[in-house]
Amino acid sequence: MSYKLEYIWLDGCNPTQIRSKTKIVERFDTAGDPRQGTVAPVWGFDGSSTQQADGSDSDCVLQPVRIYPNPLHYNSSIVLCEVYDVQFRPHKSNTRHTLDLTLQYLDNDPEEWVGFEQEYTLFHKETDKYFSVPYGWPQDGSKPPPQGDYYCGRNAGEEIVTEHTNACIEAGVSIVGTNAEVMLGQWEYQIGAGGSLHMSDDLWVARWLMEKICDGHNATVSLDPKPIEGDWNGAGCHANFSTKDMREDGGIEFIFKACIDLEKVHKEHMKEYGEGNERRLTGLHETQVIDSFTWGVSDRGASIRIPWQVDQDGKGYLEDRRPSANCDPYKVSKKLLETICG
Repeated sequence: MSYKLEYIWLDGCNPTQIRSKTKIVERFDTAGDPRQGTVAPVWGFDGSSTQQADGSDSDCVLQPVRIYPNPLHYNSSIVLCEVYDVQFRPHKSNTRHTLDLTLQYLDNDPEEWVGFEQEYTLFHKETDKYFSVPYGWPQDGSKPPPQGDYYCGRNAGEEIVTEHTNACIEAGVSIVGTNAEVMLGQWEYQIGAGGSLHMSDDLWVARWLMEKICDGHNATVSLDPKPIEGDWNGAGCHANFSTKDMREDGGIEFIFKACIDLEKVHKEHMKEYGEGNERRLTGLHETQVIDSFTWGVSDRGASIRIPWQVDQDGKGYLEDRRPSANCDPYKVSKKLLETICG
């Protein structure tokens, strides 16, 4: 019986996009170690079409690193891959490998947990008759009622959210929650918490599933950090981070120290936290100004929020509210590890 392997990888564009191609095989063994190539075979692609190679030397290698059941097709799996050159050297766009190396070279295992709060905006597909506008917006170019009722309330696109949530569960993605967001047509799902490499993998697969599901609803998904200008919320990808020390009694002191350390390298982090973030981090709509750094308990206008229950318990995690919706979670995780654990 034929089996479909959907290979997905990150391209060399800015912001990064997900590419995919399908291999049909006669047999497929779902057991084994994907790092050793025993589950899915190594494959290749034309890197000159993904901004990862020149046309005169265009071949790039797909190295499988994690396998997921594909809930969108019968007899199919999603094969998440890293990109290498033909000498099997990590491609410069291979940010997953860089995060993996960072974890390997830490002096001690911090037992880090990372979770991501992925905000996104649903858009109707543009047609000859209609503009491309967010889900639920009037298609004559007028504006809907102001923000107020949409957050965890009367929003649009719930059928897509439900289908995506079920697909993530079936695929084994670590989705732990969803909610309607502040702007009409805007939603969020949460991934994690767990090891940064695994949770970053899961987030990329969740993003790919959302793109495919939206296509079946005559919709598109936007990770633009400010999809609609004006008095509307932007879209982020908040990163919840903790170490074993933070989660144990007295861990609040380690959280405070992490905030102090993060302030010292704020500009370095902002270079890695997504494209177009300056349009979102304006000091309005639950954000801090992009060139300022603040932290505080229960403060959604701060760069780093310490949840109230963490302050009460004296241990837990911090929420980095700076990453944009289109951030690369491998880059975000790497910077947090370097600054807090390095």
